[in-house]
Amino acid sequence: MYSKKISELIYNKIKENQTSLIRSFNNTEDKIGYFYIDDLLPIEIAQKCFEVFPYASEMTLKKSLREYKYVSAQMNLHHQFLEEILYAFQDDKIVKLIGKICQIESLYADDLLYAGGLSLMTENNFLHPHLDNSHDAERERWRVLNLLYYVSPDWKEENGGHLELWPNGPKKEPIVIESKFNRLVVMATHDKSWHSVNKVLTDKSRCCISNYYFSDAPLKDSDKFHVTKFRGRPEDTFINLILDFDAKMRMLIRKFFKKGIRKNPHIYKKED
Repeated sequence: MYSKKISELIYNKIKENQTSLIRSFNNTEDKIGYFYIDDLLPIEIAQKCFEVFPYASEMTLKKSLREYKYVSAQMNLHHQFLEEILYAFQDDKIVKLIGKICQIESLYADDLLYAGGLSLMTENNFLHPHLDNSHDAERERWRVLNLLYYVSPDWKEENGGHLELWPNGPKKEPIVIESKFNRLVVMATHDKSWHSVNKVLTDKSRCCISNYYFSDAPLKDSDKFHVTKFRGRPEDTFINLILDFDAKMRMLIRKFFKKGIRKNPHIYKKED
């Protein structure tokens, strides 16, 4: 019931700004379509999201050349309030409204939270430039939108940990979108939507609630199946070579094993 009330608040806020959000997405969709909206929810709700957010020790550490962050999709291990907030974004009215803004006819939320859920980044954490996996876990639908809701109060520009979009590829300059408190970012995911998170420069926690939306068709005619592909930053030539080789080897494996050698563990394993 509480999730429905949150959904109404989110829906109304997006609806109020629909015209400007359509303009934002239309002005950027030729490369990486995106829009963002500030002050999404009443401040006391956004504040509570942060207050009940799990500690890093309660989440899964992902640390490699590709990334360094903490994640969780197993929502029943965390405060119920966070699950209510997360699933509020999956309300049919919100999905349809965002689909209208982005001109996507078939659009579906993902109740299993494949690669979605919660993420936390603290000092020295990062996410290198990458393209998201093109499909859902079963390779039946295309991943087309990424919704990122930031809930760390008073998150400043100098803290780092901001979203970067690379509309001209990971060798050029990125567009930086600050991870501001109570901000929702919606970005397109396709075979050109390179994005990253720059290094966190403070010992505070940058907390994010994320959802992916999927579709029956890709956003671009050029889209083909691909695994998550990482690259180094423009100055990281050696890392770029390693990550490029890594992506090619994982794509080779998928030619023989359609769903990979093992299932991605990052889903919400719900009790029967």
